[in-house]
Amino acid sequence: MAHDTTSDLDSKISTMEEFAELANYSLMDSLNADPDANKDGNDHQPRQVYSGHYVPVTPTPLPDAEYIAHSSTFFAELGLDDELAQTSGFQRVFSGDLSEAPAPMSKLGWATGYALSIYGTEYTQQCPFRTGNGYGDGRAMSIFEGIFKGKRWEMQLKGGGRTPYCRGGDGRAVLRSSVREFLAQEAMHALGIPTSRSLSLFVSKSEQVNRPWYHEGSQSTDPEIMVSNPVAISTRVAPSFLRVGQLELFARRVRNNAHADALKELEMIVLHLIDREYPGEIDPTLGLPDKLLKLAQLFRERLSTLVADWIRVGYCQGNFNGDNCPAGGYTLDYGPFGFCEIFDPAFQPWTGGGRHFSFLNQPLAAHQNFGMFCKSLEPLLLQEDANAHAALLQIRDEFIHVMEQKVEAMWASKLGLEHYDSELVMQLLKLMLSTRADFNMFFRELSHVPNDISALSSTFYKEPTEDQLAQWQQWLEQWRTAINADEQQASVSQAMQQVNPKYTWREWLVVPAYQQAEQGNYAPLKELQEVLNNPYQEQSQEIEDKYYRLRPEEFYRMGGVSHYSCSS
Repeated sequence: MAHDTTSDLDSKISTMEEFAELANYSLMDSLNADPDANKDGNDHQPRQVYSGHYVPVTPTPLPDAEYIAHSSTFFAELGLDDELAQTSGFQRVFSGDLSEAPAPMSKLGWATGYALSIYGTEYTQQCPFRTGNGYGDGRAMSIFEGIFKGKRWEMQLKGGGRTPYCRGGDGRAVLRSSVREFLAQEAMHALGIPTSRSLSLFVSKSEQVNRPWYHEGSQSTDPEIMVSNPVAISTRVAPSFLRVGQLELFARRVRNNAHADALKELEMIVLHLIDREYPGEIDPTLGLPDKLLKLAQLFRERLSTLVADWIRVGYCQGNFNGDNCPAGGYTLDYGPFGFCEIFDPAFQPWTGGGRHFSFLNQPLAAHQNFGMFCKSLEPLLLQEDANAHAALLQIRDEFIHVMEQKVEAMWASKLGLEHYDSELVMQLLKLMLSTRADFNMFFRELSHVPNDISALSSTFYKEPTEDQLAQWQQWLEQWRTAINADEQQASVSQAMQQVNPKYTWREWLVVPAYQQAEQGNYAPLKELQEVLNNPYQEQSQEIEDKYYRLRPEEFYRMGGVSHYSCSS
């Protein structure tokens, strides 16, 4: 009798028992647990972790947990019924309580260690033991890995309590940062940019923690006061959470002769990365050196494409360390991120980030992370094949050229050009800087291919002088000639509107959403969800008037809006 695949495709998972049946814990099944870990997962105090790929640990449930939101878009992709989010079983698990998780779902989560490198420099002093053995997932822990519609996903609680890597912290995330991450991940996906995804968001109605923040209306760079915040748990989802910093940790252990199995554990995690993030792209019959070279080429392609896309939409990661750089080539860790509004090549939303992680320096930061990635593979090649090692170094050294090509292609697509025109782009960026153009609004309005600069001046934060207007008009006419606007206006306009979003993240419009959420009003958050999930589409006049406008002057230098500390 023929199997009815149609009903299988149409049926959606609506219970946690059905959800649990999809469990497939490849990381815990194929990699090494820390041999010093407590078998029951009661491992919540800071300590050194000397070996192993992960530490089994139980999350700390939110007391008096309340459901706030889930991503219907992502639920649909996973084949989950929206009603699942309203079940007590789902709400218990994803607010941190695994005690009644149905079999075969594990009642233990897991946390991983990683190394810290900042712009290519290795650090250990952020580890409380000054060894690097205490640095890793301090308040993030994975609780599920499974296969949904043929695709593997890992689910991780952010704010799920302490792990051995907590470095003395409380293991919690506050509602403010949780709302930001929950919204931002789905917004980036809607922009067409690879990213971790958002599953759900819960808040505790009784537990609060103190974090440094700003006085209302403050223009201070650094936070001035301690503020009590509701704690929350957001669940972020990705094919894996393997980062450059993880490979780096195991490579450091090999170089330091940390333990007898150090080289083997490095090889195991690299092969696991290939299985998780590059299935079907790397021939499993290849020898190890060829697998590693192919891995480096593929990651270079993904990482350079990703960073060019970040610039396309005005995104700045703010803190693009090796531990915030997934080896699968997508966006992760929405902590001190921001979107450039007033165009500034040196835009940096994080007060601790510095110019090296600023908006247009992101390709250089990616280059440094890719260098650390290649350095982490080197111990496996030095043992095997000198020629392969030389080939790896060549792949590394070509990164900046590949990155440059991707950025040039990105500028060409934003401007509707068939080929990159350096002079036209450089002139444009200088003009945008001189009249303080709004980055995303300017390109969106330019996508309508206007004849006169007056159609674009509404995107300027600074009134242009007569001389500037003349320069702008001259540039506009040169650009119209370059795209052959008289004959191809409609097709160029359509193409440009597909890469230049109308609705993007504006921090001053997100602040009210998390402030209202703290008062128990989740309507603004859900409205933002809808708006940001359709960034390239025209929306209602009411939505346009509210969400498509220049930043009001009072928010220009306001702490917590134009800049913020990494206190989440």
